[in-house]
Amino acid sequence: MPDEIFPTATHILVAALVLGYVLGSIPFGLLITRAAGLGDVRNIGSGNIGATNVLRTGNKKLAAATLILDMLKGTVAVLVALQWGVEPALAAGLGAFIGHLYPVWLKFKGGKGVATYLGVLIGLYWPVALLFAVIWLLVAFISRYSSLSALCAAIAVPVSLYILGEPRIAGLFTVMTVIVFIKHRANISRLMAGTESRIGSKG
Repeated sequence: MPDEIFPTATHILVAALVLGYVLGSIPFGLLITRAAGLGDVRNIGSGNIGATNVLRTGNKKLAAATLILDMLKGTVAVLVALQWGVEPALAAGLGAFIGHLYPVWLKFKGGKGVATYLGVLIGLYWPVALLFAVIWLLVAFISRYSSLSALCAAIAVPVSLYILGEPRIAGLFTVMTVIVFIKHRANISRLMAGTESRIGSKG
């Protein structure tokens, strides 16, 4: 049989990237709030489709569901692609992250990616995901700023992965962390100005 009928490494990577993107692009925050009769979550607070903005509806259960589902789409993408190898899993993780940030269904206007970032990390190296969660919770408890918590935790991830001898995963999360900072540039400006909304605020 001709070699062309067998998938090449490039084909597998592309398939993994597409799989990740499709899963990551599911806007759970928007779907859940609409199903609950709360309208379009993009019309309140920061206009974001993530769990922090869903919390501004006053419904903690919906916010928790959004957080879990946004995480799981990253984890599922990685675990499915791991059947093809580590490189496809990295591609799927990146795809899921990009899909959440730029979903085609919402004219490429998605969330800021923190929950999906964590979900990808769970799938690729769960001990560092625990570290992320601990740092996030600690900073959130002290500051009550979700954005600051996410940024502090994200800084620790690639550094920890490099120290633990996982350069390929660390490389991916270096790129993803830079993107997280770029997506949070408005939050950073508000943090510096002292006008950033705190966790639980409806503003």
